[in-house]
Amino acid sequence: MNRNTPLTAHPLHGVRHRVWSAQQLRAEGVSAAQAASQCLPGGPWQQLLPGVFLLHPGPPTDQERVHGALLYAGRPPASARRAGPAPAGPEYGEAMVTGLAALALYGFEAAPPVVALHRVDVLVPRTRRLRSTRFVQVVRAAVPPRPQTRLGMPLAPVERALADAVASLTDAPTVRRLLTEAVRAGYCEPAAVVRELSAAKLLGRAHVVDAVEELLAEGRAVAEDRLYEMVRRHGLPEPLWNVDLCLPGGACLGAVDAYWPEQALAVEIGAPAPREGGTADREHLERLGVTVVRITPGRLREAMAQQAVVVRTAMAAAEDREPAAYVVVLPR
Repeated sequence: MNRNTPLTAHPLHGVRHRVWSAQQLRAEGVSAAQAASQCLPGGPWQQLLPGVFLLHPGPPTDQERVHGALLYAGRPPASARRAGPAPAGPEYGEAMVTGLAALALYGFEAAPPVVALHRVDVLVPRTRRLRSTRFVQVVRAAVPPRPQTRLGMPLAPVERALADAVASLTDAPTVRRLLTEAVRAGYCEPAAVVRELSAAKLLGRAHVVDAVEELLAEGRAVAEDRLYEMVRRHGLPEPLWNVDLCLPGGACLGAVDAYWPEQALAVEIGAPAPREGGTADREHLERLGVTVVRITPGRLREAMAQQAVVVRTAMAAAEDREPAAYVVVLPR
């Protein structure tokens, strides 16, 4: 093999035809010395990262950068490489793309394209002894999450990728745009994002707290829109929207998102807002004969038809119940 010999014995498709690890090249009979000779000035290859080769002389595309970063981070430890050929398994090991690069690959409009990023964040197990190098930033996780696959590449779940992106951002508008898009576009639920931000100890940053407040408000608005859609798409009777239920001349028993007076049926989205009494308000309503159905934002997004059946079933069951006590309905 000479320095101008192309590697075509076992061609791969797309990006994988142009980015190879040293282990993959060895499996094709290309020694380390031969690979190095191909990367000499004016040669047809270049070394993209330690142990990763780009099989053309031009600048890497964004997908080639990501593929190379995954090959670098997913390569076996040095001790395993010295022991012999790598065992068969995923070419990326446990590595997955996270941070802004992952969000760009998911299709976030608020994330810059991968080609514009000066680094690609790659998430690996905390036990891996691996250094950040060139355009690869190594991020560690005690327990790596289950990756999602996009364009054939493993990506951290959106909420984890968001947390890793926010950890490196100080620009408040960008943080707000990313968090808002995650919920508005249906990538994930606000609660999952808040959990990841909390685990990453990011909720102490002022610009993150402000963005989370907007995130929760956006999540609430999106969930309410889905509830409206559920009622209209599945032919449910029109309820009274966003009302407070109170005793005649007495204290307010609680706010609900939808209420059907004839069936004494109330629907709440998610957990009740923190307030004095909290769950006791729901218990009081049910003692008065008012059925309270709680629907999470996730169920509205993923199983809207099923939730419509739940509400319709609760309406039918109202015919067999004793009439509810009279409650006053006030606009919220």
